[in-house]
Amino acid sequence: MTAQFVLTQGRDALALLLMVALPILGTVLVVGLAVSIFQAVTQIHEATLAFVPKLVAAVVVFAIAGPWIVTTLVDYLRRTLEAIPAVVS
Repeated sequence: MTAQFVLTQGRDALALLLMVALPILGTVLVVGLAVSIFQAVTQIHEATLAFVPKLVAAVVVFAIAGPWIVTTLVDYLRRTLEAIPAVVS
């Protein structure tokens, strides 16, 4: 196992992490911003008003993008496990 292999695997893992998390985090960010603007305009500062829409948005995005996320993670795991014999020898 070389240092180059370890760095490549780490870089690929971080890129995969960003790619998989981005749809959910981006949606929650946009919904949170919209709720914050709504709260500032109406001067309603209720904690559940900020939490519930973000939770619902995250569940909806995960329901839509879930199969893609799982497929992407399984493909990465398969590639990593298949690379083990080449690294050991």
